[in-house]
Amino acid sequence: MFTKILMANRGEIACRVFDTARKMGVRTVAVYSDADVHARHVAMADEAVHIGAAAPAESYLKGDRIIQAALDMGAEAIHPGYGFLSENPEFVDAVEEAGLTFIGPSASAIRKMGLKDAAKALMEEAGVPVVPGYHGKNQDPIYLAEQADEIGYPVLIKAVAGGGGKGMRRVDDPKDFANALASAQGEAKTAFGNTDVLIEKYILQPRHIEVQVFGDGTHAVHLFERDCSLQRRHQKVIEEAPAPDMPEDVRAAMGQAGVRAAEAIGYKGAGTVEFIVDGSNGLRTDGFWFMEMNTRLQVEHPVTEAITGVDLVEWQLRVASGERLPKQQDELTITGHSFEARLYAEDVPKGFLPATGTLAHLKFPDHARADTGVRPGDTISPWYDPMIAKLIVHGPTRAVALKQMEQALAGTEVAGSVTNLAFLRKLTQHSGFAAGDVDTGLIDRDLDTLAVDPVACTRTKALAALGALGLHDDDDGMQGFSLWEPLKQAVQIAYRDDVLDATVETLAPGHYRVAVSDAVHEIARAVSGWRIDGQPSGANVVRHDAGLSVFWGNGYAFDLIDPLDRATDAGGSAGVIEAPMPGLVKAVFVAPGQSVAEGDRLAILEAMKMEHSLVAARDGVVAEVLAKDGDQVEAGVPLILLEEEEE
Repeated sequence: MFTKILMANRGEIACRVFDTARKMGVRTVAVYSDADVHARHVAMADEAVHIGAAAPAESYLKGDRIIQAALDMGAEAIHPGYGFLSENPEFVDAVEEAGLTFIGPSASAIRKMGLKDAAKALMEEAGVPVVPGYHGKNQDPIYLAEQADEIGYPVLIKAVAGGGGKGMRRVDDPKDFANALASAQGEAKTAFGNTDVLIEKYILQPRHIEVQVFGDGTHAVHLFERDCSLQRRHQKVIEEAPAPDMPEDVRAAMGQAGVRAAEAIGYKGAGTVEFIVDGSNGLRTDGFWFMEMNTRLQVEHPVTEAITGVDLVEWQLRVASGERLPKQQDELTITGHSFEARLYAEDVPKGFLPATGTLAHLKFPDHARADTGVRPGDTISPWYDPMIAKLIVHGPTRAVALKQMEQALAGTEVAGSVTNLAFLRKLTQHSGFAAGDVDTGLIDRDLDTLAVDPVACTRTKALAALGALGLHDDDDGMQGFSLWEPLKQAVQIAYRDDVLDATVETLAPGHYRVAVSDAVHEIARAVSGWRIDGQPSGANVVRHDAGLSVFWGNGYAFDLIDPLDRATDAGGSAGVIEAPMPGLVKAVFVAPGQSVAEGDRLAILEAMKMEHSLVAARDGVVAEVLAKDGDQVEAGVPLILLEEEEE
């Protein structure tokens, strides 16, 4: 076994690997950028090395610096995590040339699975079922259109390189094929530097089911399947294991196909074989097809660990250090059911816009596993993926585990940034999801309902009024109490764009009558928590640097108002186009004097690994352009001004 390893990654996956390494007595080295000087993964490691600026291209993608750090610190092996350099075969070659061990598959295996078209051809040779389609080298648009006609519409155009839904377009009608192809190729060129695409039959009720495999370079086993069908824009949202309603014969067939795929390329370490599954008529042995193989540990690996009792990172370290597979196939079994939800800093009602902010308050429930790379007081950086945590639960049945997940989300408290927490909780309450009737289109079909931002009720506002007066803290039970008569106090709090006037009457120590928004509630503090109008609430009131939050199923943010401050109008003008978050100005499309119409694209801001179009909120004429291509800007900075409208 290794005595010291270096983690070539950051965030929750680095912390996850460090947890297992510590249990195994293996010392750890972290690497960090300028943005991560005070990050949780740096604090967890035994040693840490600075490798560059905040931009990934200047730090976490600098393979030579990472390798040199490993050599300087006396590490014997490098764990890549996922993302960044984890599936870069040139990095693997360089690690091994330096005399170090790469904790993952060989460069050859990564190359074989790196391009979707070549991987599919290889899988066909190995006897793994592949979706009907064209995976050839001829990229002539007319020829590709002919192949689409032969496959039969609807078809899916997919970039052969990369992932994450980029360079992917569904086409339902032949007349739309040429435009969709050009769009997919353009996006693929920007994202991956490769315009090649493949054409596949589009499955109308697709489910995304993947098989966890593990190999030692010669033999492989599978650790059963995960269902990752709950997706938005091809990004996974909630994953579960095992897949609901999975017949044993289909499970065996998919597992065997995953093992064949791994053994066909001499796979070593943890990997995932992804299948597209036809869910229109139940799961069948002839209804699943190879999609791609991820040659790394997956974000959703904890659900597999929960149902199998296997620590996949421990297996990675053991096999990479020269041991054989810790278990054979007949020794692996499924126990219970597990869910994982990905908690992100993102504004769901605004189209899942990634967000930044400082985590003024962060708390996870005790009954759920929380894999996180952040702590209270940490900043969600614009440079990296805005994941806050992964919440994982495990129960004896799917129904029990799903209820546990709903309760875990309800008990999670985040303040200082908007999150997708309420959205995730609504998903756990979705009747179709609860019934296991899941496909990749579920979220988009019900998005209008799922994306609605919860609004605080008057009881929540009343609790916020108590918090604004400092009456939420039970350190002093006599606070606000008058011996001779009930004490009334007026207070103002801000909720979204409204200023709320509230009156709090202290009836007895810890017992209040609160009037707010034309409602009156009696609130009492009990040993078990807040009681509102005689009913237990389970709510929690927290004051923090970002203001005040009431956590009650969902989180509701309030701003404290200093009565000595004069109110100011913080509203923006429709004639001012501002940066919604810190980022890089990728392109500006207008010039002073140019006429624009409402909805016209004015600029592109690149942030959180995504491109965001900034559009005109009204018709008008461009007065000033305050930013140029390549500018790094902060949130709220004006980028483009329109001329003032005439009265």
